[in-house]
Amino acid sequence: MGIQDTPEEWQVTATVTPFTGNKTSVRTDDVVMPDGTVARRDYQVHPGSVAVLALDEAGRVLVLRQYRHPVRQKLWEIPAGLLDIPGENPLHAAQRELYEEAHVKAEDWRVLTDVYTTPGGCDEAVRVFLARDLSEVEGERFEVSEEEADMEQARVPLPELVQGVLAGELHNNCLVVGVLALTAVLAGDGVDALRPAEAPWPARPFEA
Repeated sequence: MGIQDTPEEWQVTATVTPFTGNKTSVRTDDVVMPDGTVARRDYQVHPGSVAVLALDEAGRVLVLRQYRHPVRQKLWEIPAGLLDIPGENPLHAAQRELYEEAHVKAEDWRVLTDVYTTPGGCDEAVRVFLARDLSEVEGERFEVSEEEADMEQARVPLPELVQGVLAGELHNNCLVVGVLALTAVLAGDGVDALRPAEAPWPARPFEA
């Protein structure tokens, strides 16, 4: 590639954590700028996440509708969840989320793309997987609670989701990134050119 993101870490002269929550925290760093001045930067510290664009044999994407309190909306999303354990294998986490949220499993897994959701104010990294060869999971469904108890599920053709994204009707970050990335893949080198499901992820290193 002609351009790519590169690791870099500027000097931090002081750091404090004024808030620690259940899953995330807020950190304040004093960072030395290129001109020698020191600037204070507040940001959310996040364990990382995985998301799954699950594509069925009819070319439909499995989506979920869930209430998101910070934005006061019910959003259509793709299955996603936190990396609950430091160093957790992201593929295993993605398989778990697909089962728990949709009661579905997949036989074919690829890395679709890796993103930082809001790098100006949060260090969250998300790995978006493409999952194919879907089937229903046998046995009891995972017990849901809180917002997930009101969750809806649908399967929507990929072009319809792209249309909704471009029309400003769909806003979830992982859904937007996932459907546009897959559209580019299908118009380009195809799914076989994607990285394998166990591809390295420098943003969240893991053991295979």
